[in-house]
Amino acid sequence: QVISSWGVQNKIDFLSLSYTRHAADVREARNLLSKLGDLSQTQIFAKIETVEGLTHFDEILQEADGIILSRGNLGIDLPPEKVFLFQKSAVYKCNMAGKPTVVTRVVDSMTGNLRPTRAEATDVANAVLDGCDAILLGAETFRGLYPIETISTVGKICSESEKVFNQDLFFKKTVKFVGEPMTHLESIASSAVRAAIKVKASVIICFTSSGRAARLIAKYRPTMAVLSVVIPRLKTNQLKWSFSGAFEARQSLIVRGLFPLLADPRHP
Repeated sequence: QVISSWGVQNKIDFLSLSYTRHAADVREARNLLSKLGDLSQTQIFAKIETVEGLTHFDEILQEADGIILSRGNLGIDLPPEKVFLFQKSAVYKCNMAGKPTVVTRVVDSMTGNLRPTRAEATDVANAVLDGCDAILLGAETFRGLYPIETISTVGKICSESEKVFNQDLFFKKTVKFVGEPMTHLESIASSAVRAAIKVKASVIICFTSSGRAARLIAKYRPTMAVLSVVIPRLKTNQLKWSFSGAFEARQSLIVRGLFPLLADPRHP
């Protein structure tokens, strides 16, 4: 009911599917969004919170547009010494599939404190070094005393961590995982990243309509930013004309290293 009313009205870009246990949960949610019409392009992020969801992780990843690792709930179900193994394995699989990973519960102490603990700061850095795309803040910003400071601190830790990310090793692992023969688009994306690194380019600019090519380039984690210029498409339903492309541009914001722009059709 909330999705069909508030979600349609606000044209939501993402849906967080809590307690995803099977791929069928994602398919059911996608069917619901498709029936709502305006939300057919909304991306579904499966939230892994239970051992059952972890058991069926591979099939869920295949169906979902991205993954949210709910470490708080998983920390209850899993032995403490196993949580980090799950995170590293899940992030790696998402990286190889080219799908965004979101990590939660990183700086809980900042709900009431101005600074994170050393362990929390290291945890954020390790998530970035593992290859995650985004950090999801919850209580720290929802009811915490220092929401702005929390965002700033986590952002700075992420920025510093990205500077020491081993891009060369990541690139080689990704190419090896993809294997041969590559698809044409995958080959172009990996070659673009390799060429950009060789010539020490400042930025990779990718013109796209669906955003897929730009996301594939970002999948290889180039050392420079990827500027995704989304070209709007003119559509008609026989009653009126409209431009599309805003969905694709906004959804690219969650992909690590990808900076989307929406081209203005009034200025060709």
